Amino acid sequence: MKRLVFLLLLAACNQAPPATAPAKPAREIPGPNLASLTDSAAPAALRAYGRQYPGSEVLIKTRLGNIRVKLYDDTPVHKANFLLLARKGVFDETMFNRVVKDFAVQGGQTYGARTIRLKRYRLPPEFRPDHFHKKGALGMARYDDEQNPGRLSSNTDFYFVVGEKLDPNQSQAMAGRKLTPAQVKAYATVGGVPSLDGQYTVFGEIVEGQDVVDKIANEPVEPDKWPIKDISLKVEVLK
Repeated sequence: MKRLVFLLLLAACNQAPPATAPAKPAREIPGPNLASLTDSAAPAALRAYGRQYPGSEVLIKTRLGNIRVKLYDDTPVHKANFLLLARKGVFDETMFNRVVKDFAVQGGQTYGARTIRLKRYRLPPEFRPDHFHKKGALGMARYDDEQNPGRLSSNTDFYFVVGEKLDPNQSQAMAGRKLTPAQVKAYATVGGVPSLDGQYTVFGEIVEGQDVVDKIANEPVEPDKWPIKDISLKVEVLK
């Protein structure tokens, strides 16, 4: 009897595993090829993408909570670029990499190798008088000012404004341009960084989760302003 049980177990172990369906190839995310975009080609390609695959809100997920963001329609290149990179998963490999208390928190970089091929193309500025650097504004960073007289934006590095509350004289002096009464009031009651107005493109604003950005702004940082404890992020397009 023991020999029979052993033979039955051996036969069971030697049975072929049940057939499984072949793995499906990864779904191709539509949109321009990120590895081939250039400064000159990006604007037209991104506008076309934005018309074909529109979107208006994104959710940025972090270990400190979620940030819901509305993207502006009148900054179509920056909006489409952010939607494209979010859908392609580019931001999911990044983190908040620069935190300056009472100023801004910046994300979009990583110290590891990217798995998604991405060329360093830049975006033309889309300055709009109605979009200013109040607390909670979403803007795009830029680099190499001496070699970048056109103030072209980075394609990956974004920031949320934190700032401080300012009296009307302070905000007007810092802005370098004439502020509207509503903007002066916003800088006094909400806060912000008026010195960035007209220098960097604002293309969205926080609608939920400002408290999360405030937590990020208060995280301990290294001397180079990189948070001591990583704040990785995931970005989901909501609608």
